[in-house]
Amino acid sequence: MNNRIWSVAPVTLVLLTIQIVVFVLMTLLGGSTNQSVILLFGGRQTQLIEAGQWWRLITPVFVHIGFTHLLVNSLTLYFMGQYIEEIFGHWRMLVIYLVSAFMGNLASAVFLPNTISAGASTALFGLFGAFLMLGESYRNNFAIRQLSRQFLMLVVLNIGIDLFTPGIDLAGHLGGLLGGFLVSYVVGAPLMGPVIRHKQIISLIVMIVGIVMIGSKLSW
Repeated sequence: MNNRIWSVAPVTLVLLTIQIVVFVLMTLLGGSTNQSVILLFGGRQTQLIEAGQWWRLITPVFVHIGFTHLLVNSLTLYFMGQYIEEIFGHWRMLVIYLVSAFMGNLASAVFLPNTISAGASTALFGLFGAFLMLGESYRNNFAIRQLSRQFLMLVVLNIGIDLFTPGIDLAGHLGGLLGGFLVSYVVGAPLMGPVIRHKQIISLIVMIVGIVMIGSKLSW
């Protein structure tokens, strides 16, 4: 890793390091595809969340099922995270990532209650959402507008694949996408300029209402 990446995207690299370390530990303790190991390290299971283990709305983002799953998500985080962290700043990147993970896993827990799920994709879709927010808010910036359009195409392509691929957590992806889109308005991107205040307020209200409405469907 060169020094520039560490200075520009330390949060991204720390997140990457955590999920790689978790994967190694899972492999040593029985394998990353073993359901007991997945749950031990914080995989998402609705029944356990309803039993009070609320942290499982965040921890699944660091847990991956198989090496290919880890590799694809790690490469995506590495490249997208650098863009987001440079544009939004370090702590805003972390907030976007974790809020997207929370909302994605909450949606997954409600709409796919009988499955065990894990992976960074809920948060990664949140980063897609952040790019879409940039394209909407700073449409006069040609480079940002073009980048946002490219990521919109990726979102549409990924959702299309999700619809026809069994075992894919579409609810988690959509929840993460919406979470990232909304929270990006709330935290703003100072490097790009101010976000219109009423958009921030509306996004915060929609996000809170959405969390409350979806969360109310769980038997806490």
